[in-house]
Amino acid sequence: MFDHTSNQLVQKFVPPANIHIAIIGLGYVGLPLAVEFAKKFPVKGFDIKQSRVDELNNAFDRTLETESAKLLAVLTTDGKADKGLIFTSTVQHISSCNVYIIAVPTPTDQYNRPDLSLLIKASQSIGGVLKTGDVVIYESTVYPGATEDVCVPVLEQVSGLKFNNNFFVGYSPERINPGDKVHTLTNILKVTSGSTPEAADFIDGLYRSIVTAGTHKAPSIKVAEACKVIENSQRDINIAFVNELAKIFNIMDIDTHAVLEAAGTKWNFLNFKPGLVGGHCTGVDPYYLAQKAQEVGYHPEIILAGRRLNDGMGTYVALEVIKLMIKNDISVKKSNILVLGFTFKENCPDVRNTRVIDIVNALSGFDAHCEIYDPWADPAEVELEYGVDTVNDLSKIKGSYDAIVVAVGHREFFELDYDKLKRSKSSVIYDIKGILDKSIVNGRL
Repeated sequence: MFDHTSNQLVQKFVPPANIHIAIIGLGYVGLPLAVEFAKKFPVKGFDIKQSRVDELNNAFDRTLETESAKLLAVLTTDGKADKGLIFTSTVQHISSCNVYIIAVPTPTDQYNRPDLSLLIKASQSIGGVLKTGDVVIYESTVYPGATEDVCVPVLEQVSGLKFNNNFFVGYSPERINPGDKVHTLTNILKVTSGSTPEAADFIDGLYRSIVTAGTHKAPSIKVAEACKVIENSQRDINIAFVNELAKIFNIMDIDTHAVLEAAGTKWNFLNFKPGLVGGHCTGVDPYYLAQKAQEVGYHPEIILAGRRLNDGMGTYVALEVIKLMIKNDISVKKSNILVLGFTFKENCPDVRNTRVIDIVNALSGFDAHCEIYDPWADPAEVELEYGVDTVNDLSKIKGSYDAIVVAVGHREFFELDYDKLKRSKSSVIYDIKGILDKSIVNGRL
Protein backbone atom coordinates (compact mmCIF):
# COMPACT_ATOMS: atom_id res chain seq x y z
CA MET A 1 0.00 0.00 0.00
CA PHE A 2 1.39 3.42 -0.98
CA ASP A 3 0.66 6.59 0.99
CA HIS A 4 0.54 9.47 -1.52
CA THR A 5 0.69 12.12 1.23
CA SER A 6 3.99 10.95 2.70
CA ASN A 7 5.52 9.25 -0.39
CA GLN A 8 6.43 6.14 1.55
CA LEU A 9 5.31 2.55 1.63
CA VAL A 10 2.67 1.91 4.28
CA GLN A 11 2.54 -1.49 5.93
CA LYS A 12 -1.00 -2.55 6.82
CA PHE A 13 -1.58 -2.27 10.55
CA VAL A 14 -2.01 -5.54 12.42
CA PRO A 15 -3.45 -5.18 15.94
CA PRO A 16 -1.35 -6.69 18.75
CA ALA A 17 -2.49 -10.18 19.68
CA ASN A 18 -2.04 -9.50 23.39
CA ILE A 19 -2.30 -5.88 24.46
CA HIS A 20 0.27 -4.64 26.99
CA ILE A 21 -0.08 -0.94 27.77
CA ALA A 22 2.46 1.56 29.09
CA ILE A 23 1.28 4.95 30.37
CA ILE A 24 4.04 7.58 30.32
CA GLY A 25 3.37 10.39 32.80
CA LEU A 26 1.36 9.64 35.95
CA GLY A 27 -0.22 12.99 36.72
CA TYR A 28 -3.83 14.18 36.54
CA VAL A 29 -4.25 12.58 33.11
CA GLY A 30 -2.01 9.53 33.10
CA LEU A 31 -2.93 7.98 36.44
CA PRO A 32 -6.70 7.72 35.83
CA LEU A 33 -5.91 6.21 32.42
CA ALA A 34 -3.59 3.65 33.96
CA VAL A 35 -6.14 2.64 36.60
CA GLU A 36 -9.00 2.19 34.11
CA PHE A 37 -6.94 0.27 31.54
CA ALA A 38 -5.51 -1.94 34.32
CA LYS A 39 -9.01 -3.30 34.96
CA LYS A 40 -8.87 -4.98 31.53
CA PHE A 41 -5.21 -5.19 30.46
CA PRO A 42 -1.71 -5.53 31.92
CA VAL A 43 -0.51 -1.95 32.40
CA LYS A 44 2.80 -0.38 33.41
CA GLY A 45 2.71 3.19 34.64
CA PHE A 46 5.95 5.08 34.03
CA ASP A 47 7.03 8.37 35.59
CA ILE A 48 10.48 9.93 35.76
CA LYS A 49 9.91 10.95 39.40
CA GLN A 50 10.82 8.05 41.68
CA SER A 51 9.06 9.81 44.57
CA ARG A 52 5.82 9.78 42.58
CA VAL A 53 6.23 6.08 41.81
CA ASP A 54 6.91 5.31 45.48
CA GLU A 55 3.78 7.15 46.60
CA LEU A 56 1.62 5.37 44.02
CA ASN A 57 3.04 1.99 45.02
CA ASN A 58 1.83 2.88 48.52
CA ALA A 59 -1.62 3.68 47.05
CA PHE A 60 -1.33 7.43 47.65
CA ASP A 61 -2.18 9.93 44.92
CA ARG A 62 -1.28 13.48 45.88
CA THR A 63 -3.36 14.90 43.01
CA LEU A 64 -6.44 13.46 44.77
CA GLU A 65 -7.81 12.30 41.42
CA THR A 66 -7.66 8.61 42.35
CA GLU A 67 -8.72 7.14 45.68
CA SER A 68 -6.43 4.72 47.52
CA ALA A 69 -9.03 1.95 47.33
CA LYS A 70 -9.14 2.20 43.54
CA LEU A 71 -5.35 2.01 43.34
CA LEU A 72 -5.18 -0.99 45.65
CA ALA A 73 -7.80 -2.77 43.55
CA VAL A 74 -5.57 -2.79 40.46
CA LEU A 75 -2.03 -2.81 41.87
CA THR A 76 -0.08 -5.99 41.12
CA THR A 77 3.48 -7.27 41.28
CA ASP A 78 2.85 -10.04 38.76
CA GLY A 79 4.23 -8.88 35.43
CA LYS A 80 2.67 -11.88 33.69
CA ALA A 81 -0.90 -11.33 34.89
CA ASP A 82 -3.59 -10.71 32.24
CA LYS A 83 -4.50 -7.41 33.92
CA GLY A 84 -3.33 -5.12 36.70
CA LEU A 85 -1.02 -2.16 37.23
CA ILE A 86 2.70 -1.90 37.94
CA PHE A 87 4.49 1.41 38.54
CA THR A 88 8.08 2.07 37.53
CA SER A 89 10.60 4.83 36.84
CA THR A 90 12.85 2.61 34.73
CA VAL A 91 12.30 2.83 30.97
CA GLN A 92 13.52 -0.70 30.29
CA HIS A 93 10.72 -2.05 32.48
CA ILE A 94 8.18 -0.96 29.85
CA SER A 95 10.05 -2.44 26.88
CA SER A 96 7.72 -5.46 26.76
CA CYS A 97 4.67 -3.26 26.13
CA ASN A 98 3.20 -2.79 22.66
CA VAL A 99 0.89 0.21 23.24
CA TYR A 100 2.46 3.39 24.63
CA ILE A 101 0.23 6.25 25.78
CA ILE A 102 2.04 9.53 26.45
CA ALA A 103 0.40 11.96 28.87
CA VAL A 104 3.11 14.39 29.94
CA PRO A 105 2.67 18.15 30.57
CA THR A 106 2.97 20.59 27.67
CA PRO A 107 3.28 24.04 29.29
CA THR A 108 4.37 27.37 27.84
CA ASP A 109 7.66 29.11 28.56
CA GLN A 110 8.15 32.56 30.10
CA TYR A 111 7.36 34.14 26.72
CA ASN A 112 4.12 32.13 26.34
CA ARG A 113 5.62 29.96 23.63
CA PRO A 114 4.76 26.24 23.51
CA ASP A 115 7.26 24.14 25.46
CA LEU A 116 7.35 20.63 24.01
CA SER A 117 10.55 19.59 25.79
CA LEU A 118 8.86 17.01 28.05
CA LEU A 119 6.93 15.59 25.09
CA ILE A 120 10.15 15.26 23.07
CA LYS A 121 11.96 13.60 26.00
CA ALA A 122 9.07 11.14 26.41
CA SER A 123 9.21 10.38 22.68
CA GLN A 124 12.96 9.78 22.94
CA SER A 125 12.40 7.36 25.82
CA ILE A 126 9.74 5.44 23.92
CA GLY A 127 11.89 5.44 20.79
CA GLY A 128 14.53 3.55 22.76
CA VAL A 129 12.17 0.63 23.42
CA LEU A 130 9.93 0.82 20.32
CA LYS A 131 9.46 -2.40 18.34
CA THR A 132 7.89 -3.38 15.05
CA GLY A 133 4.10 -3.44 15.37
CA ASP A 134 3.95 -1.08 18.37
CA VAL A 135 1.44 1.76 18.70
CA VAL A 136 2.19 5.15 20.29
CA ILE A 137 -0.75 7.32 21.36
CA TYR A 138 -0.35 10.94 22.45
CA GLU A 139 -2.77 12.61 24.87
CA SER A 140 -0.77 15.73 25.74
CA THR A 141 -2.15 19.03 24.43
CA VAL A 142 -0.31 20.18 21.29
CA TYR A 143 -0.93 22.42 18.29
CA PRO A 144 -2.26 20.79 15.09
CA GLY A 145 0.53 18.88 13.36
CA ALA A 146 2.82 18.43 16.36
CA THR A 147 2.31 14.67 16.67
CA GLU A 148 3.37 13.93 13.10
CA ASP A 149 5.80 16.82 12.58
CA VAL A 150 7.59 16.84 15.95
CA CYS A 151 7.03 13.55 17.79
CA VAL A 152 7.09 11.02 14.96
CA PRO A 153 10.53 12.12 13.65
CA VAL A 154 11.93 11.64 17.16
CA LEU A 155 10.45 8.15 17.37
CA GLU A 156 11.90 7.29 13.95
CA GLN A 157 15.33 8.70 14.70
CA VAL A 158 15.79 6.98 18.07
CA SER A 159 14.19 3.64 17.16
CA GLY A 160 15.46 3.32 13.59
CA LEU A 161 11.94 2.24 12.60
CA LYS A 162 9.67 3.70 9.92
CA PHE A 163 6.39 5.48 10.68
CA ASN A 164 3.29 3.69 9.30
CA ASN A 165 5.50 0.79 8.30
CA ASN A 166 7.07 -0.56 11.48
CA PHE A 167 5.08 1.45 14.05
CA PHE A 168 1.85 3.44 14.14
CA VAL A 169 0.68 6.52 15.97
CA GLY A 170 -2.55 8.00 17.30
CA TYR A 171 -3.78 11.06 19.16
CA SER A 172 -6.57 11.17 21.71
CA PRO A 173 -6.86 14.51 23.54
CA GLU A 174 -7.25 14.38 27.30
CA ARG A 175 -10.38 15.95 28.76
CA ILE A 176 -9.69 15.52 32.46
CA ASN A 177 -11.02 18.35 34.63
CA PRO A 178 -8.90 18.37 37.84
CA GLY A 179 -11.00 18.20 40.98
CA ASP A 180 -14.19 17.32 39.07
CA LYS A 181 -15.69 14.12 40.49
CA VAL A 182 -18.65 14.17 38.09
CA HIS A 183 -17.00 14.55 34.68
CA THR A 184 -14.38 11.81 34.96
CA LEU A 185 -12.44 9.80 32.38
CA THR A 186 -15.01 7.07 31.82
CA ASN A 187 -18.04 9.33 31.42
CA ILE A 188 -16.56 11.97 29.11
CA LEU A 189 -16.86 11.13 25.41
CA LYS A 190 -13.35 10.44 24.05
CA VAL A 191 -12.04 11.76 20.75
CA THR A 192 -9.66 9.33 19.04
CA SER A 193 -7.57 9.19 15.87
CA GLY A 194 -4.89 7.12 14.19
CA SER A 195 -2.20 7.41 11.52
CA THR A 196 -3.94 4.86 9.26
CA PRO A 197 -7.59 3.81 9.08
CA GLU A 198 -6.78 0.44 10.64
CA ALA A 199 -4.72 2.00 13.44
CA ALA A 200 -7.54 4.49 14.05
CA ASP A 201 -10.03 1.63 14.40
CA PHE A 202 -7.78 -0.18 16.87
CA ILE A 203 -7.17 2.95 18.98
CA ASP A 204 -10.86 3.82 18.97
CA GLY A 205 -11.75 0.32 20.14
CA LEU A 206 -9.09 0.42 22.82
CA TYR A 207 -10.55 3.56 24.40
CA ARG A 208 -14.10 2.38 23.87
CA SER A 209 -13.29 -0.59 26.13
CA ILE A 210 -12.95 1.74 29.14
CA VAL A 211 -14.95 4.88 28.27
CA THR A 212 -18.63 4.19 28.94
CA ALA A 213 -19.63 7.55 27.40
CA GLY A 214 -18.35 6.32 24.04
CA THR A 215 -15.86 7.65 21.52
CA HIS A 216 -15.73 9.93 18.49
CA LYS A 217 -13.25 8.83 15.83
CA ALA A 218 -11.80 11.93 14.16
CA PRO A 219 -10.86 11.66 10.46
CA SER A 220 -7.21 12.56 11.13
CA ILE A 221 -4.69 13.17 13.88
CA LYS A 222 -4.59 16.89 13.07
CA VAL A 223 -8.36 17.17 13.51
CA ALA A 224 -8.11 15.53 16.95
CA GLU A 225 -5.25 17.85 17.91
CA ALA A 226 -7.16 20.91 16.75
CA CYS A 227 -10.34 19.97 18.60
CA LYS A 228 -8.43 19.93 21.89
CA VAL A 229 -6.90 23.39 21.57
CA ILE A 230 -10.14 25.02 20.44
CA GLU A 231 -12.12 23.56 23.36
CA ASN A 232 -10.07 25.50 25.87
CA SER A 233 -9.52 28.49 23.60
CA GLN A 234 -13.29 28.87 23.32
CA ARG A 235 -13.63 28.75 27.10
CA ASP A 236 -10.82 31.27 27.53
CA ILE A 237 -12.45 33.73 25.14
CA ASN A 238 -15.82 33.42 26.86
CA ILE A 239 -14.28 34.08 30.28
CA ALA A 240 -12.40 37.05 28.84
CA PHE A 241 -15.74 38.44 27.66
CA VAL A 242 -17.32 38.27 31.13
CA ASN A 243 -14.12 39.61 32.70
CA GLU A 244 -14.39 42.62 30.43
CA LEU A 245 -18.06 42.97 31.39
CA ALA A 246 -17.02 42.92 35.05
CA LYS A 247 -14.64 45.82 34.44
CA ILE A 248 -17.30 47.81 32.60
CA PHE A 249 -20.04 47.15 35.14
CA ASN A 250 -17.70 47.99 38.02
CA ILE A 251 -17.23 51.49 36.57
CA MET A 252 -21.01 51.78 36.17
CA ASP A 253 -21.62 50.50 39.72
CA ILE A 254 -23.64 47.52 38.47
CA ASP A 255 -23.44 44.08 40.11
CA THR A 256 -21.94 41.79 37.44
CA HIS A 257 -23.18 38.61 39.11
CA ALA A 258 -26.73 39.98 39.22
CA VAL A 259 -26.51 40.83 35.53
CA LEU A 260 -25.27 37.33 34.64
CA GLU A 261 -27.99 35.75 36.77
CA ALA A 262 -30.65 37.75 34.96
CA ALA A 263 -29.18 37.04 31.51
CA GLY A 264 -28.92 33.36 32.41
CA THR A 265 -32.70 33.06 32.40
CA LYS A 266 -32.52 32.91 28.60
CA TRP A 267 -32.25 29.32 27.36
CA ASN A 268 -29.20 29.86 25.13
CA PHE A 269 -27.17 32.23 27.31
CA LEU A 270 -23.73 30.76 28.06
CA ASN A 271 -23.08 30.47 31.78
CA PHE A 272 -19.55 31.83 32.33
CA LYS A 273 -18.37 33.71 35.41
CA PRO A 274 -15.59 36.31 35.74
CA GLY A 275 -12.36 35.31 37.45
CA LEU A 276 -8.72 34.31 37.17
CA VAL A 277 -7.82 31.93 34.34
CA GLY A 278 -4.92 29.60 35.07
CA GLY A 279 -4.20 25.90 35.15
CA HIS A 280 -2.61 23.52 32.68
CA CYS A 281 -5.21 23.90 29.92
CA THR A 282 -7.42 26.99 29.62
CA GLY A 283 -4.63 29.45 30.37
CA VAL A 284 -2.14 27.62 28.11
CA ASP A 285 -3.86 26.01 25.12
CA PRO A 286 -4.76 29.27 23.32
CA TYR A 287 -1.05 30.07 23.05
CA TYR A 288 -0.48 26.73 21.29
CA LEU A 289 -3.11 27.55 18.70
CA ALA A 290 -1.88 31.13 18.35
CA GLN A 291 1.72 30.01 17.84
CA LYS A 292 0.79 27.62 15.05
CA ALA A 293 -1.48 30.20 13.45
CA GLN A 294 1.38 32.71 13.31
CA GLU A 295 3.72 30.08 11.87
CA VAL A 296 1.37 29.64 8.92
CA GLY A 297 1.07 33.39 8.42
CA TYR A 298 -2.11 34.32 10.28
CA HIS A 299 -2.13 36.67 13.26
CA PRO A 300 -4.96 35.61 15.61
CA GLU A 301 -6.65 38.69 17.04
CA ILE A 302 -9.54 37.45 19.21
CA ILE A 303 -7.56 34.58 20.77
CA LEU A 304 -4.62 36.76 21.83
CA ALA A 305 -6.87 39.63 22.92
CA GLY A 306 -8.69 37.23 25.24
CA ARG A 307 -5.39 35.98 26.61
CA ARG A 308 -4.12 39.51 27.30
CA LEU A 309 -7.29 40.43 29.13
CA ASN A 310 -7.35 37.28 31.24
CA ASP A 311 -3.64 37.47 32.03
CA GLY A 312 -4.18 40.99 33.37
CA MET A 313 -6.98 40.12 35.80
CA GLY A 314 -4.69 39.43 38.77
CA THR A 315 -3.19 42.93 38.59
CA TYR A 316 -6.66 44.40 38.06
CA VAL A 317 -7.94 42.73 41.25
CA ALA A 318 -4.95 43.94 43.26
CA LEU A 319 -5.53 47.54 42.13
CA GLU A 320 -9.24 47.30 42.99
CA VAL A 321 -8.34 46.08 46.49
CA ILE A 322 -5.91 48.98 46.90
CA LYS A 323 -8.56 51.50 45.79
CA LEU A 324 -10.99 50.14 48.37
CA MET A 325 -8.35 50.29 51.09
CA ILE A 326 -7.56 53.93 50.27
CA LYS A 327 -11.27 54.80 50.31
CA ASN A 328 -11.47 53.29 53.79
CA ASP A 329 -8.43 55.30 54.96
CA ILE A 330 -6.27 52.19 55.26
CA SER A 331 -2.56 52.64 54.53
CA VAL A 332 -1.50 50.16 51.88
CA LYS A 333 2.19 50.30 52.75
CA LYS A 334 3.04 47.78 55.48
CA SER A 335 -0.58 46.59 55.57
CA ASN A 336 -1.42 42.96 56.28
CA ILE A 337 -3.46 41.27 53.57
CA LEU A 338 -4.83 37.74 53.74
CA VAL A 339 -5.12 35.92 50.42
CA LEU A 340 -7.48 32.96 50.61
CA GLY A 341 -6.54 30.29 48.10
CA PHE A 342 -3.58 29.74 45.80
CA THR A 343 -4.50 26.77 43.58
CA PHE A 344 -5.71 27.51 40.06
CA LYS A 345 -9.26 26.35 40.86
CA GLU A 346 -11.47 25.39 43.77
CA ASN A 347 -11.28 22.12 45.73
CA CYS A 348 -8.19 20.94 43.86
CA PRO A 349 -4.48 20.83 44.89
CA ASP A 350 -3.18 21.81 41.43
CA VAL A 351 -1.09 25.01 41.52
CA ARG A 352 0.14 24.87 37.92
CA ASN A 353 -0.06 28.24 36.20
CA THR A 354 -2.11 29.73 39.04
CA ARG A 355 -2.80 33.42 38.47
CA VAL A 356 -3.22 34.10 42.19
CA ILE A 357 0.52 34.76 42.15
CA ASP A 358 -0.19 37.88 40.04
CA ILE A 359 -2.34 39.30 42.85
CA VAL A 360 0.33 38.55 45.44
CA ASN A 361 3.10 40.09 43.35
CA ALA A 362 1.07 43.22 42.59
CA LEU A 363 0.14 43.79 46.25
CA SER A 364 3.71 43.11 47.37
CA GLY A 365 4.83 45.76 44.88
CA PHE A 366 2.99 48.32 47.02
CA ASP A 367 4.89 47.10 50.12
CA ALA A 368 1.85 45.27 51.46
CA HIS A 369 2.51 42.07 53.39
CA CYS A 370 0.55 39.10 52.04
CA GLU A 371 -0.22 35.94 53.96
CA ILE A 372 -1.63 33.07 51.90
CA TYR A 373 -3.89 30.39 53.33
CA ASP A 374 -4.84 27.44 51.13
CA PRO A 375 -5.94 24.15 52.73
CA TRP A 376 -5.49 22.32 49.40
CA ALA A 377 -2.07 23.51 48.25
CA ASP A 378 1.22 21.89 49.29
CA PRO A 379 3.35 24.67 50.84
CA ALA A 380 6.59 23.00 49.74
CA GLU A 381 5.41 22.81 46.12
CA VAL A 382 4.25 26.43 46.14
CA GLU A 383 7.55 27.62 47.61
CA LEU A 384 9.52 25.63 45.03
CA GLU A 385 7.47 26.80 42.03
CA TYR A 386 6.67 30.39 43.01
CA GLY A 387 9.01 31.36 45.86
CA VAL A 388 6.21 32.41 48.23
CA ASP A 389 5.14 31.05 51.61
CA THR A 390 1.71 29.52 52.13
CA VAL A 391 0.02 27.71 55.01
CA ASN A 392 -2.55 24.94 54.76
CA ASP A 393 -3.64 24.98 58.40
CA LEU A 394 -6.09 27.64 59.53
CA SER A 395 -4.58 27.67 63.03
CA LYS A 396 -1.35 29.04 61.51
CA ILE A 397 -3.07 32.21 60.29
CA LYS A 398 -1.59 35.05 62.32
CA GLY A 399 -3.16 38.30 63.47
CA SER A 400 -5.92 40.33 61.88
CA TYR A 401 -5.99 41.82 58.42
CA ASP A 402 -6.48 45.15 56.70
CA ALA A 403 -7.80 43.37 53.62
CA ILE A 404 -8.95 39.85 52.75
CA VAL A 405 -8.96 38.60 49.15
CA VAL A 406 -11.03 35.49 48.43
CA ALA A 407 -9.07 34.32 45.39
CA VAL A 408 -10.26 30.70 45.10
CA GLY A 409 -13.67 29.22 45.89
CA HIS A 410 -12.57 26.38 48.17
CA ARG A 411 -15.46 25.01 50.21
CA GLU A 412 -13.51 25.75 53.40
CA PHE A 413 -13.88 29.48 52.71
CA PHE A 414 -17.68 29.50 52.72
CA GLU A 415 -17.99 29.26 56.50
CA LEU A 416 -15.02 31.26 57.77
CA ASP A 417 -15.68 33.87 60.47
CA TYR A 418 -14.59 36.88 58.45
CA ASP A 419 -15.34 39.36 61.24
CA LYS A 420 -12.67 37.68 63.37
CA LEU A 421 -10.16 37.93 60.53
CA LYS A 422 -10.66 41.68 60.03
CA ARG A 423 -8.42 44.14 61.85
CA SER A 424 -11.26 46.65 62.08
CA LYS A 425 -14.75 47.33 60.76
CA SER A 426 -13.19 49.23 57.86
CA SER A 427 -11.06 46.27 56.71
CA VAL A 428 -11.71 45.34 53.09
CA ILE A 429 -13.09 42.02 51.85
CA TYR A 430 -12.79 41.45 48.10
CA ASP A 431 -14.51 38.32 46.73
CA ILE A 432 -13.21 37.29 43.29
CA LYS A 433 -15.38 34.18 43.07
CA GLY A 434 -18.64 35.64 44.35
CA ILE A 435 -19.03 32.91 46.99
CA LEU A 436 -19.81 35.19 49.95
CA ASP A 437 -22.98 37.07 50.78
CA LYS A 438 -22.84 40.42 49.07
CA SER A 439 -23.63 42.18 52.36
CA ILE A 440 -20.27 41.31 53.92
CA VAL A 441 -17.97 42.18 51.01
CA ASN A 442 -16.64 45.52 49.82
CA GLY A 443 -16.04 44.47 46.26
CA ARG A 444 -16.14 41.53 43.85
CA LEU A 445 -15.71 40.79 40.17
